[in-house]
Formats: sequence, structure tokens, C-alpha cells
Amino acid sequence: MAKKNKTDEVEPKKEVLEEELPDTEIIEEDTIPVVEEEEEELLRDQFVRLQADFANFRNRTQRERNELYQRANEDLLLEILPVLDHYEMGLQTAEQHDADPAVLDGFKLVYDQFQKVLNKFNLVPIEAVGEVFDPHKHEALTHMPSDEYPAETCSNQVRRGYLFGDKLLRAAQVVVSSGPADAQEGEE
Repeated sequence: MAKKNKTDEVEPKKEVLEEELPDTEIIEEDTIPVVEEEEEELLRDQFVRLQADFANFRNRTQRERNELYQRANEDLLLEILPVLDHYEMGLQTAEQHDADPAVLDGFKLVYDQFQKVLNKFNLVPIEAVGEVFDPHKHEALTHMPSDEYPAETCSNQVRRGYLFGDKLLRAAQVVVSSGPADAQEGEE
């Protein structure tokens, strides 16, 4: 058997395949479909409505997002308020029992800092003592005679209430004066 050389090998012929392109038509301006004025007005009207719908959607989602943040802040503040109440009671007790002045000053600084943070989030305490009883801001625990305060006035605050912006977050628990004790005895 004879040995084949590389030069003896015959390369297959490569056929060049040419792609045939379809004939292109020249479109004359007369054959372009013209959108009638009515259709154009309809499309314009749909476009305007779509823009309005999108603007309404964007505003609604922004409002819902703000309400969600507001509700989350309210929930957090409602959890923090009992801690603040207990801190205030502890501070009052420490003052009544003549605690070390340096310790009291430190606790007052922390309390003031805590109040500033709450004010930053628009949490405002409701001052109730001496105010006329308002069922929208106050929760009456009891009526008691008082020589110092007239009838239907908050004479003592048991738990402080808070406003979160313009919204009542927690009502103040109060003792409401029923007027002077002498006036009540005369009525009976």
C-alpha cells in the first residue's frame, strides 16, 4: 500500500452559498396608511387617561407608604411609653428618698435626652392637671371632691397621655374633680 502524502489529499470544494434577498418594494407616500383625526383623538385621550391613572397610582402608593411608616412609628412609641412611665416613677421615687444628687443629675440628663428624641418624632405630652375634662384627650378613672379644682376639672394625673402629631396616641388617665367637698355635703 502506498503511503499518501498530505499534498496528495484533495480538499473538498467549498461552495459559496449566497443568500438571496427578497426584492424590496418602494413604498410611495400615497400608500402609507393615514391615521384619521378621530383615531388620533382617541389615542391622545387614552394616553392622557393613562398618564392620569399612573399619577393617581404613584400618589396612592406614596400615601400608603407614609401611612405604613406612621403606623410603624405609632406601634413603636406605644411600646416605649410604658418604659418612659416607669422611668419617670423611678426618678420621682429617687427624688423623694433623697438619692445621691450626682446619680439624680445623671438620670435627669438621660430623661431629658429621651424627651428630646420623642419630641423629634412629634410626640407631645398632654398636660391634664388643671384642665377641663375632655373625653377626647382624658380617661377618667374616678371623680373625687377637691377644694383646689372646680367640678369637671382634672385634679390629678395618674398616667400621662400623648399626642402623636395631631392624633391622640394615648389618653391621659386622670382623676376628675367633683367640686368642693362642702358643696357636695350641702346637696345631699
